[in-house]
Amino acid sequence: MTMTAIVALAVGTYALRLAGPLLRDRISLTEDAQQLLKRAAVLLLVAMIVISAMPQSNTPHGWALPAGVAIGGLLAWLKVPFAFVVIAAAGVVAGIRLLLGTW
Repeated sequence: MTMTAIVALAVGTYALRLAGPLLRDRISLTEDAQQLLKRAAVLLLVAMIVISAMPQSNTPHGWALPAGVAIGGLLAWLKVPFAFVVIAAAGVVAGIRLLLGTW
């Protein structure tokens, strides 16, 4: 059952990725629709950041993940290279958990 789900997801993912280049010339969007899609993508990313930034508990170490997400979001906004953003965010989370003894 698990292998069937994995294969189905892989085929679906490949089909969606292939659909973009194949349909690019066949579908024309208005300028308004293109702007809406760009805004929707940004809004989706912001929503993911906000959800990830929610503390997992009321304990002090529950704020480690939101702090890491905040640092990562700030560095991404400042257009720091992606690898550094990920390393810095993970370092902040690890550092807070290490300092609080909740590793």
